Amino acid sequence: MIRIANGQGFWGDSLEAPLEQLRRGPIDYLTLDYLAEVTMSILQKQRSRDPRAGYARDFVDMIGRGASDIATRGIKVVANAGGVNPEACRDAVAKALNRPGTKIGVVAGDDIMASLDGLIARGVALKSMDTGEPLSSIRPRVQSANVYFGAAAIANALAQGAQIVITGRTTDTGLVLGPMMHEFNWRCDDWDKLAAGTIAGHTVECGAQCTGGNCQVDWQSIPHFEDIGYPVIEAEADGTFVVTKHAGTGGRVTVASIKEQLLYEMGDPHEYITPDCVADFTTIQLQQDGPDRVRFSGIQGKPATAMYKVSISYSAGFKAIGTLMYSWPGAYQKAKAADTILRQRLERLGLRFDAIRSEFAGVNACHGSLAGEPAPDIAEVILRFGVRGQDKAAIERFTKEIAPLALNGPPTVTGLGAGRPKVEEIVAYWPALIPKTEVSPQISVQET
Repeated sequence: MIRIANGQGFWGDSLEAPLEQLRRGPIDYLTLDYLAEVTMSILQKQRSRDPRAGYARDFVDMIGRGASDIATRGIKVVANAGGVNPEACRDAVAKALNRPGTKIGVVAGDDIMASLDGLIARGVALKSMDTGEPLSSIRPRVQSANVYFGAAAIANALAQGAQIVITGRTTDTGLVLGPMMHEFNWRCDDWDKLAAGTIAGHTVECGAQCTGGNCQVDWQSIPHFEDIGYPVIEAEADGTFVVTKHAGTGGRVTVASIKEQLLYEMGDPHEYITPDCVADFTTIQLQQDGPDRVRFSGIQGKPATAMYKVSISYSAGFKAIGTLMYSWPGAYQKAKAADTILRQRLERLGLRFDAIRSEFAGVNACHGSLAGEPAPDIAEVILRFGVRGQDKAAIERFTKEIAPLALNGPPTVTGLGAGRPKVEEIVAYWPALIPKTEVSPQISVQET
């Protein structure tokens, strides 16, 4: 059996969770998931300004703080913190680790920005999986393009002796499946076991979301949110595993909490497609195996496809969002009146946008028309008003129309935030597929 702990569900998750995972119980591996689609474009912008940037800096700080624990306990760390610059991340980690002789592996090759024109010229259209349009239709606006590699490259780096493995854009599930493939010598065509490891990775990829965080079921009785435990997988070579957490930590691991996480980002449950396999979530058998322990068994998988998924981001115009809060009496009526006034003023100015959107937080921002009318004595309502479009000047002009409403619109109002709204560039997502024959991971292992 091996124990694989996850201590990060996204870049911005708890800074202390990875260290707690290292120190509060026995583990063999620590995995850390930092990347989301929008994160890649942010990191790409950072690297364009500074060739040494483009990775998750929180990871480097964590390694520095946890270096002694990692070394003395012999824990291996696997993280996709490399972003768009895994080599620079490796160098920063080596400096923070300050332990000569430690082997650090890098999985790169996922960044195909420089290859896009050649791919398109060879007939690889990289069509949008949403619209079917070829990438050539937006090529000048592309900001980043990264292939989702799987677990095999991580397993390869571990086999070469890496104690820390840093990747670029790999699948979230691959961070967990890679150590399993390495430790148990699973073949790349053992579909049931690969599916089991994939589902294990999916279960813990969002950190504490499977140990009681963001849980709908009886959430009021979940103990000690302030000290919530993050997940630990106890994995067996036959593909069965238990999801648990360190003893003495808060939170809760039950079949109900696990089911909520399993449904996260779920499309067709019969075919959860990854680069490593196609996992069938309908075959999962769950059993409460004691307090804060859920056992998985019976998982089946299917052969992997011949394609990798590509995450592409591109510039799609600009947006700005402003907020005003109206108080009792008649808070909702005042906010609706302000919305109407603002729309009329934008119309009088001749400003045109691709979209105008308003929400009334406290009334219907979450549920829309399903929310119904609020109580007449509702204490306060926030008007959230936004526009988006291709004309940056029009967006800029809109930002100057929010503040005047404080004095020339409905009463009992206050602004939220400082000054005028900020104009922001919109980064849109373009998912595509690429044949696996067109790209391959680049694996290197170096000693500090």
